[in-house]
Amino acid sequence: MKFKLIFPTLLLFHTVGFNMSNGVNEMETKIDLLLKKMSLQDKIGQMSQRNGADWNYNGVKAGKIGSILNEVDPKKIKKLQKLATEESPHGIPLLIARDVIHGFRTIFPIPLGLAATWNTELIEKGAHISAVEAASIGINWTFGPMMDISRDPRWGRIAESFGEDHYLTSQMAVAMIKGFQSDDLTKPDAIAACAKHFVGYGAGEGGRDYNTAYIPEQLLREVYLKPFRAGVEVGVETFMAGFHDVNGIPSSANTYYLREILRDEWAWNGLIVSDYNAINEMIVHGYCVDGKDAAQKALIAGIDMEMASGDYENYLEDLVETRELDINLINEAVRNILRLKFKLGLFENPIVNADQFPKMVNEDYLKMAKQTAIQSVVMLKNEKNTLPLSKNIKNIAVIGPLADDPFEQLGTWTFDKNIEDTQTPMDALNEVYGNDLNIHYSKGLATSRSTDDTYFKEAIQAAEKSEVVLFFAGEEAIITGEAHSRANINLPGAQEELIERLSETGKPIVLIVMAGRPLTMGNILDKIDAILYSFHPGTMGGPAIVDLLFGNESPSGKLPVTFPKVVGQIPMYYNNKNTGRPPNKDNFVHIDDIPVRAWQTSLGNETHYIDAGYKPQFPFGFGLSYTKFSYSNLTLSDSVIRMGEDITISAVIKNTGHAEAVEVVQLYTRDLVASITPPVKELKRFKRIQLKPGESKTVQFTLNTGDLAFYNQEMELVTEPGTFHIWIAPDSDNGLQGKFEVKK
Repeated sequence: MKFKLIFPTLLLFHTVGFNMSNGVNEMETKIDLLLKKMSLQDKIGQMSQRNGADWNYNGVKAGKIGSILNEVDPKKIKKLQKLATEESPHGIPLLIARDVIHGFRTIFPIPLGLAATWNTELIEKGAHISAVEAASIGINWTFGPMMDISRDPRWGRIAESFGEDHYLTSQMAVAMIKGFQSDDLTKPDAIAACAKHFVGYGAGEGGRDYNTAYIPEQLLREVYLKPFRAGVEVGVETFMAGFHDVNGIPSSANTYYLREILRDEWAWNGLIVSDYNAINEMIVHGYCVDGKDAAQKALIAGIDMEMASGDYENYLEDLVETRELDINLINEAVRNILRLKFKLGLFENPIVNADQFPKMVNEDYLKMAKQTAIQSVVMLKNEKNTLPLSKNIKNIAVIGPLADDPFEQLGTWTFDKNIEDTQTPMDALNEVYGNDLNIHYSKGLATSRSTDDTYFKEAIQAAEKSEVVLFFAGEEAIITGEAHSRANINLPGAQEELIERLSETGKPIVLIVMAGRPLTMGNILDKIDAILYSFHPGTMGGPAIVDLLFGNESPSGKLPVTFPKVVGQIPMYYNNKNTGRPPNKDNFVHIDDIPVRAWQTSLGNETHYIDAGYKPQFPFGFGLSYTKFSYSNLTLSDSVIRMGEDITISAVIKNTGHAEAVEVVQLYTRDLVASITPPVKELKRFKRIQLKPGESKTVQFTLNTGDLAFYNQEMELVTEPGTFHIWIAPDSDNGLQGKFEVKK
């Protein structure tokens, strides 16, 4: 009897088939036919996503589950898909979801490190490798990329972000979406991407995860929405609402964001999924009375699929039968779910043939992971040309809890890693230089959080025997990422104390930092001769760092986020407003320079901290190299342009040093006067260029007046006439400055 029920539906799918070239109408017709055959219970089943331990074969067989989360056993996935397509009432395949964030088995740098490459091509290739590895076991949906703008490094999930700038975040997110989804979702190696967390999750108060955010409409549109809009324009297939509430409304019930902006204004028709248990958590928020109330509000707002919790499953049927919910809302949600399954080609090919896929963690993948890790490292300091290390060096001290830890260097969100694949700095040093160098190794500390000084004596002895100290510091993976916000963001444990002790030996110290966020390093900066900031660099972090240390590669990474001097400066980001009393070097007065009993108004009255000043430790876009670059001959194609016209800006970049290297050239603009106070600078373009010693290149950027638009008081996207400053620069705090005028 069951065979008779499902056979006509399966026959329709497999005889007619689905081909994207046949157009959207054919797909929507198939969805219409299928919806007509489905009962209310069948539809609600499609709206349920079950976590790994919570699903059961009978539920899949009965059609009560539309998606499985966190199942990575390929045999089980195959069995689940066979049950869903061959024995469930309508033969509807499953979405198999997993957090594939910066790698599946081959682990790339954390997303914050990926953003430091400023290399969209590399990010797209890495995401595709991740998609191939995940798809090979049957995963067809990932919960990435995270597009949340992150202006607070205390927030643990800044590690999963692309930093503080909406333009850079948009470029990185678009590249990752393309890598995951490929140019055809029906390809075996394509998986659906997910734009998360909609919207403003990174703006939580105090940098605390899951926390309340207050975002004015103009700021929302000018900053936080822009990466998501870029995702829509490139065809991201799914969205995830956040855990948090914005302006008092939980994201899972925010009709304005999910329906009015995402669905109506942006005309997007993909699948919206809740975050883990977020619908039920609206009760704890104090926004819903019970699970029934939560289910109703979430569906009205536009959440198509519920992750993990069971409020949809428990209450939607009753809500429809009592006419508290319109059945059309159910139909719309299921349509969005089925549409994705059709686009993925799951009705035709639900079972993965692993033999069609390359071996995981193969040589090509490792090569790409290493290249990405190299480009993600940012050199923040290099006094007396300490780096690269001399080829004549004979004795080095390798010290620190992260010098030889294959687990921690992978960073957050690496569920499917195999630490046996990881190559640590010690591995690479021994393999490449073990026969030529005396490597004196000491952990110094058992872990990054340890305060036990048991290994200090050993570490100091290693330093005394050596010509240079390589200190591998930072954070363990577990104190970064979701739910791991920190009030203090200095090096944890006794790492600073150990560095102080090592500095007493008089040996030069190179600090290599593996971390999931910007760290405050003011207490030790004067003890350190060079700094390589590698974030958490992934599987091939060791060989990448060693190549940089010895000058086989020159650092090219640039900061995707501002590094504050102290926590008290947070939030600190480059594209701030000028205010009526902006600080500068001429009017800044430090606390130690204020005379005792000074007259209250005798000092510079401007916006700054009298102890920490107004400058960050390192600005957005900053990064040093083993060479020097000069910027000259700024040229604008016009001094005046009219609305709708383009302007071309160029400058000559020259490698004035002795090493071949890459420079990330950045273009910033500033609107001097507008109907909404403008930021002091905004990133508009960037280019990576490679130059040999003595070589020059003319770097050219083109802007349209539309690139200068902003949201005015009426929330209209407008470009207003006026004067604009423009910079071609190595970072957000320097560069060649010009100006032009926009007229009507």
